[in-house]
Amino acid sequence: MSIKEGFLIELERETANTRRIVERLEDKHLSWKPHVKSMSAGELAGHVVELHNWVAGGLGLVEFDFHQHYVPFKPTTVAEILAKLDDGYEKNVAMINALSDEDWSSLWKLKAGEHVIAEMPKIGAMRFIIQNHLVHHRGQLSVYLRMLDIPVPGIYGPSADDNNV
Repeated sequence: MSIKEGFLIELERETANTRRIVERLEDKHLSWKPHVKSMSAGELAGHVVELHNWVAGGLGLVEFDFHQHYVPFKPTTVAEILAKLDDGYEKNVAMINALSDEDWSSLWKLKAGEHVIAEMPKIGAMRFIIQNHLVHHRGQLSVYLRMLDIPVPGIYGPSADDNNV
């Protein structure tokens, strides 16, 4: 199996997992925050989706500079979040298909102006900067669901709500 085939499987499954979490939200939940220092549910869901979309928006570049390439996604409806997830999925598939196994070994940088935040092969950026980061924030979003008394869907197996516990 090639690197791209592995990432395409992961992309499909993780996008479906994110969709199951976001679909549970309603527009009325988007402004809710569990703490003053926390992102709102809408900001957090938007951030998870924009992390998904860094596959297409970032991996095609040699350097991703927050000052040049980052525009925060500020959704106002759940439908908008889901539409961006769906639209991004097709672009993400196209980007993964465009990268050869050799491309995955090429150096990639995450920057904020002249400050280099991280420098690693694209395969590391996909795993560490994108996938692990979005899984972390999606986990936070699942806690938001619990705190809002919204049934939490299973992600990597059944949840307590799936088992009616």
